[in-house]
Order: sequence, then structure tokens, then C-alpha cells
Amino acid sequence: MSEAALPLEGLVVVDMSQFLSGPYCSLRLMDLGARVIKIERPDGGDLSRRLYLSDTEIGGDSTIFHAINRGKESFAVDLKKPEDVAALRKLLATADVMIQNFRPGVIERLGLDYASVSALNPRIVYASISGYGEEGPWVDRPGQDLLAQSRSGAMWLSGDDGQGPVPFGLAVADMLAGAAAAQGILAFLVRRGVSGKGGHVQTSLLEALVDFQFEVLTTFLNDGRRMPKRSAVRSAHAYLAAPYGVYPASNGFLTIAMTPIPKLADLMEISALAPYRDKPESWFSERDAIKAIIAERTAEKTVEEWLAILEPADIWCAKVLDWNDLLDHDGFKHLDMLQTVTREDDVSILTTRSPIRVDGQRPKVARAAPRVGEHSETIRREFGL
Repeated sequence: MSEAALPLEGLVVVDMSQFLSGPYCSLRLMDLGARVIKIERPDGGDLSRRLYLSDTEIGGDSTIFHAINRGKESFAVDLKKPEDVAALRKLLATADVMIQNFRPGVIERLGLDYASVSALNPRIVYASISGYGEEGPWVDRPGQDLLAQSRSGAMWLSGDDGQGPVPFGLAVADMLAGAAAAQGILAFLVRRGVSGKGGHVQTSLLEALVDFQFEVLTTFLNDGRRMPKRSAVRSAHAYLAAPYGVYPASNGFLTIAMTPIPKLADLMEISALAPYRDKPESWFSERDAIKAIIAERTAEKTVEEWLAILEPADIWCAKVLDWNDLLDHDGFKHLDMLQTVTREDDVSILTTRSPIRVDGQRPKVARAAPRVGEHSETIRREFGL
């Protein structure tokens, strides 16, 4: 796919954010064709350059920095120097989008809040991502993913009953907030195309996590505010009945989703499920007992043997894959979601591609994440800064 085919080609995004939420937002815009100029401190740059998920380092930076900043440009700016701030303001006067995820109050002290920037550039679409919104008792608390998860209630939805709160094994608040910001930016860009006017997109880690739970929260709010109760056995969803869960097989694990108990009992030859066959209400109230019976039976065969029985009968089931299994599977290979990005200093990293296809093709980026300030001089010359 040529860059000319991408829908955001020609748009300039000035990304003043760091860590994950804002950079994830600008990554998605970059994958859709936007030019992303990443504003970094000259002395070390984005703090995520040193946020290690393992001891793997590539070109002096963490793999997480490379993953989320591929294809971007780095403009080093010292916000304590008036001349650098003046250059940044001049850049913002011509930009299409600005993204920031400073704690509330910081961007105002820098004189780069929405009111100030929109006065320079009324067409700019300005996105702010915070931890917990712009006001209230949590405003000054760190907007960090695990902490946002802990305040969202979502930790009580995973794991088995009695296990205690279970966090997601991913920075899900950051990713969801970044995606929400990108959606808002795209909406304002559409409006700007009609009216010529920009706007201010605001979201937070907590707001994104609340929205993430909209299904189960709506049930809770309209069900007497009864707290969800996780299954004590093979729990996969606090509100869904048996057999919904993950079950052991002799060589791995098998997931079974929504399936009538009588049909499952017949196909799997589980006579012990007879007391529950004609009592659909028991599939939730007695789900622990039902799941324990199913788990005992699934352990007697391999995953492949069970799939050969269940899939032809249109039972919703699947093998639980690890990452090696996923990468080796033809289903994944056909998606073509991996790419190698490189840089002139011999940096090469295998990473993911955009989840969005444009006119049938998935955008591809050849360039790795930048070195701190790698593009500063080029950007200064181009924009006359």
C-alpha cells in the first residue's frame, strides 16, 4: 500500500504524551497515514524508553518503546527554555492534531492548554488523556494503568470466586483510553472538514475502563446493584452460566462458550449432568457443580479429540493457544500482522502491524522508533522553527 492511499496522509500530529495511552493513540493515527512528531525531552526522552518488560534492549531502548513508537519522528524540546517553547508553539500553529497526557494542571502551567493552543490554531484538534478526569478527589493521583484498574471495579470480574481481585495482564486502561482518544480525534477531524473548526477531545483511563464494562455495569445498575459473583470453578465470566469456561484436556486446555447443557451432555457422554438437563435455571445457580463435572470429563481426552466431536456439532469451542501456537497457526499467518521495522543504526525489531485494513490492505511501516531528537534539525528547517 502506498502512503498516498492512507486516509490521514498530509496530517501532522504533535504528540506531547509519553508512556502508553497517548503514544498508542498517535500510533493508530500514524498507521492510518498521519505524520507523528513526538516531542521528547533532550535528556533521555520518553520515560518508556526505559520501561522494561524484560531485559531485552534494542538500540538502547526498551522493546515497549519500540513497539508503540515505530514510524514516528522525534523532536527534542526543553520546555524550560523559552526559545524551545516558542519553537513548539510555532509548530503547533501549523499542526492538525496535538495529544498530551500530563497530569491535570501541568499543561496549563506550560501555557500549552487547549485554550492557549486553539488561540494559535483554531483548526487544531487537541486531545487530553488523564488518569481520572479533570476534577474531583482523584485528579492528583498517578494516572497509572494498574492503579486505574484497581479503582474501576474491573478486577472483580476475572479469576475464580474467593481468589481476590485479579488485574488484567495487559495495560488495558492505557490502550482503551488511547483508542477512545483516537476515535474522538477522528470525529473532530470529520467536523473540521465541514466547518473548519477544531475541538478538544478529553478522556481518561478510568472513563475508558468504565465504558469497557458497559455491559456488566448496566446489568448491575438495573439489578438492584447486586455485586457480580464469579464462579468458583473454571470462571470465565461473572454473569454467564455453565458451561462458559476454560477446561483441562489431557494435553492442554479447551474453551467452551454458550452451549445448552443437554446437547453438551449427549455429545460428551456425561451422564452425571442428567440432574441439570431440564433445569436451565440451574445452569447458573449450580454452575460450579456443572463445571466441575465437565472438567473431569474433558481431562480424559486431548483437545483435538474434543474438537473433532464438538466442532461438527456447531458447539462454540476452541483450543487455548499460547503465543508460539498462535504464531505457527495458519489462521494467524493469513492475517499478516507482523512486520520488521529498521533504522539506519542497524536497529531491527519484529513487531505488530495495524489491526485496521484500508481498502482491503493493511498499512505497513518500515521505520523503527526514533532516537531521541533524531529529527529535530530536519523539523526545525522544515517548519522554520
